[in-house]
Amino acid sequence: MNVAEMRMLRWMCGKPRKYRIRNIEIQRQVEVAPIDTKIREGRLRWFGHLQRRPTNAPTRKLDSIETVEIRRGRGRPKLTWDALIRRDLNGLESSPSIALNRAQWKSLIHVADPS
Repeated sequence: MNVAEMRMLRWMCGKPRKYRIRNIEIQRQVEVAPIDTKIREGRLRWFGHLQRRPTNAPTRKLDSIETVEIRRGRGRPKLTWDALIRRDLNGLESSPSIALNRAQWKSLIHVADPS
């Protein structure tokens, strides 16, 4: 994702790789935040939305469904939704209970575009 984003940003600026301008400088010129942080923000926004739903809502019931163990192929296993959310919350040094306060949660997860 990062490579594709940087190619597009460089194309927008008209500054190819041969000019050897760092990615951070390109992002600063275009005034955008890195795409991986924006994706994390969207994932955590959705998580907060789910946490504020009633426990009997269909989207909350999906959390309690047990999955059947299947034999996976070779290589590293894919990250599950729970593992991604745990990793994101550890990076913010936060707990899921903060998501119940919408204003505090939004200020915690918001990634501002540099300007």
